[in-house]
Amino acid sequence: MLGYAIEGQGPPIVLLHGFPLSRAMWGPQVSVLRERFTVITPDLVGFGESDPPANPDGMTMDVFAQAVVRLLETLGYDRVILGGFSMGGYVLFRVLARAAARISGLVIADSRAGADSDEARQRRMATIARIREQGPEGFLGEFAAGLVGTTTKTTRPGFIDTVRRLVGAPPVPTLVGALTAMATRPDSRPLLASVAVPTLVLVGEEDTITPPDAAREMASGIRGARLVTIPAAGHLANLEVPEMFNASLLDFVERL
Repeated sequence: MLGYAIEGQGPPIVLLHGFPLSRAMWGPQVSVLRERFTVITPDLVGFGESDPPANPDGMTMDVFAQAVVRLLETLGYDRVILGGFSMGGYVLFRVLARAAARISGLVIADSRAGADSDEARQRRMATIARIREQGPEGFLGEFAAGLVGTTTKTTRPGFIDTVRRLVGAPPVPTLVGALTAMATRPDSRPLLASVAVPTLVLVGEEDTITPPDAAREMASGIRGARLVTIPAAGHLANLEVPEMFNASLLDFVERL
């Protein structure tokens, strides 16, 4: 079962969090969207309040996506605006592949459509080995710091501690399952040309994990997609510069 929160009233918006976070990362967005929309924020399999993966070594993005689709069916939402951040964007593409009719609009934040390169896949496998041998604490601390852009690190050095608290302590099976799913995810770029709903692509100008070039590739592949680059933000653009992120998001969803 997935943990989730539902806030507000109005057209439904589903926001999928990134790795290794939980639905708590969407706080600044939920606080403004709930005034005019119903905001559904699931915890993806293993994260937050959701059940751990049954088979971490066999986890795939389709397993994550199937759980999201099942949740929407259970809650009775036939058609939603679907948003995904980073790993949540990878899940978004798999939801799109299996249930495009359920989607009325897309919001893709600091993510990419392509699969991992061989080098990236090898890094994820090395990370899994490290987590199993040494535990997750050291990795999580380093990873949290890498989510934050240079400007935020310089002007708000305490922000990294905030991110680390948001990450919390995902258990080893959850981390292994998510890393495995990301490493083995399919290339979703062939899906881009088939997207037939309004799409917003957001990216932090200083994002080094899924850089602006990856966002431009996605936006150029989706007919009519809007691309917004958030200045002075790294990978966590929605938390580093929430005012501009929210303004762009609100403008997009209100037009829908």
